[in-house]
Amino acid sequence: MRIEYHPVLERELIEVRDYYNAQSLGLGDDFINEFERQIFLIAAMPERWMLVRDNLRRSLMKRFPYVILFRVINKEILRITVLKHERRHPAYGTYRK
Repeated sequence: MRIEYHPVLERELIEVRDYYNAQSLGLGDDFINEFERQIFLIAAMPERWMLVRDNLRRSLMKRFPYVILFRVINKEILRITVLKHERRHPAYGTYRK
């Protein structure tokens, strides 16, 4: 399965990584590793995750309080659209395609 990322997602990842690295050296790198591990889990079984609406699904990261929103475009393509903190508004980023 091919994984695509929304263009804004890279900026969100960098912001979160930098925030955690400012809190504790290496914690931001741990966050990125956890994010990548979660993406592999999502790609392995995309239908496993909770359906938010239409074809938008969400996956909760285990160690960090973040949610990954994604869409299954077809059997071949998975698009990661949003990375957001659990305390953000529930509708944040749901409009992204």
